[in-house]
Amino acid sequence: MSHHLSGPNLRSPQDDARLDLTDLFVFPSTVRGHTVLIMNVNPFAPAQGEEFHPDAVYRINVDTDGDHRADLAYSFVFSEPDSAGQTVTVHRATGEDAQRHEAAGETVLSDASVAFGPQPNVVEYGPYRLSAGLRSDPFFADLDGIVNDFRWTGVDFGADKNVFGIVLEVPDSELGEGPVGVWARVSVVRDGELVSVDRGAHPSLTAYFNEEDAKEAYNAGEPADDRETYLEPWSAVLAHTGGYSREEAERTLGTVLPDVLRYDRTRTVAYPNGRRLTDDVTSARLAMVSGGRITDDHIGPHTDLLPDFPYLGHPHPAAW
Repeated sequence: MSHHLSGPNLRSPQDDARLDLTDLFVFPSTVRGHTVLIMNVNPFAPAQGEEFHPDAVYRINVDTDGDHRADLAYSFVFSEPDSAGQTVTVHRATGEDAQRHEAAGETVLSDASVAFGPQPNVVEYGPYRLSAGLRSDPFFADLDGIVNDFRWTGVDFGADKNVFGIVLEVPDSELGEGPVGVWARVSVVRDGELVSVDRGAHPSLTAYFNEEDAKEAYNAGEPADDRETYLEPWSAVLAHTGGYSREEAERTLGTVLPDVLRYDRTRTVAYPNGRRLTDDVTSARLAMVSGGRITDDHIGPHTDLLPDFPYLGHPHPAAW
């Protein structure tokens, strides 16, 4: 189910929903010359965590030269919550700092309020816009139908769910002239050390392709190592689920290995070139793993999306 519950045995990493990366989106802003980056976490917010984890680094990485290593990174660090709420500070790193998991580089925005009520808090600083807080989950899928041998129920798993959304708008000039690759990562301090506990870009990969005992290593890994590490076992999965030959499997997996979402502003933006909030990624993944036999789960995009920043719908009222 997209990247929800990406730890072993369909659980959140570290059994902490606040550390659970659910989705990554990349698409053009309604403001000309800007790009929107959205990183959602916590698939059952706020019931399984009422705030962002204060010991975590939430991070969006950007590869600008095609080597599947970060050349630019935006890190989001949240304060300890108190009676006044919670705040977020945004760091922008380049060069070697971008390849570290820590919140390195320059501080571009500090102590912005996080919104856990019905209305978002939108902060503007120079060329950036930021909004972080409780929002409606845009992910749509007939999850019960998928796990019940594709007997469709017509019920959208995400219709009443909320997430913690991090929405950042950046100028296109920061991304360079050509195509970029984007992925997200969640790290947390454990025993005095920052540990990567979740990462990803393309939806539903770890759920379909990774064995339970491989998920923690995957979440800690680097995209630059993905093809060498996962091409063989994932090809075997496609051979089993979709009847692929080895050559067909390797060609098909070229879209998602490494696990970096490609974004070329000169082409039409629709998954897998970037990802919009309305892109039917569930059906795309079903078609991939089934060898084209299953092409649709018959669930459409959510209708509560906003036409402008921060784009994610207002949280469902039962949550606040």
